[in-house]
Amino acid sequence: PRPQRVHPATWDLLDTLQQTGRPGFVLGRRLDVLAHTPLAGRLITDFRALPAAERNQARFVFLDPHARELYRDWPRVAADTAAMLRFDAGRHPDDPALSALIGDLSIHSEEFRRFWSDNKVHQRTTGTKDYHHPLVGDLTITYQALTPADDPDQILFIYGTEPGSPSETSIRLLAQWSRLATDTGSVTAQTPGAND
Repeated sequence: PRPQRVHPATWDLLDTLQQTGRPGFVLGRRLDVLAHTPLAGRLITDFRALPAAERNQARFVFLDPHARELYRDWPRVAADTAAMLRFDAGRHPDDPALSALIGDLSIHSEEFRRFWSDNKVHQRTTGTKDYHHPLVGDLTITYQALTPADDPDQILFIYGTEPGSPSETSIRLLAQWSRLATDTGSVTAQTPGAND
């Protein structure tokens, strides 16, 4: 497979999201996390702190104990993640890295095996996720998933909150903390092309 690289226009959009206090991230093939805003890193996990091979949404959901605490409806998130991975497997049946990921998840996660055996396939484009964040408490996040025209294997997730809601207040607090903790408002690169 060709290297996964985030388009410069997508980087610009991630920068804009960070400057406006909205989390955003880019998933590639196999649900590899290719890039995220510092705010998304504070909300979910800082994927850049992980080894390149572990910067993957499915690995996080099924193998990181923090995910079970973070997602208030972890079973739904896990089922959706398995279905998204199956969607990717249908598009790239000959991807050896994808086969290795599915095998690894199957070995290390009974829940993954169960959700994988459901044979559900989908790609989410809009929805909500409920979080329990250790710093700001419970939040409900809305999301929009966009696929760049130049790379149908990538998905840009843009997160938001309902205006005037407690979740909006919480995400603003997290954004302030994120700005203080990162010294800059720039986007966090995930070493473009490293997750080939």
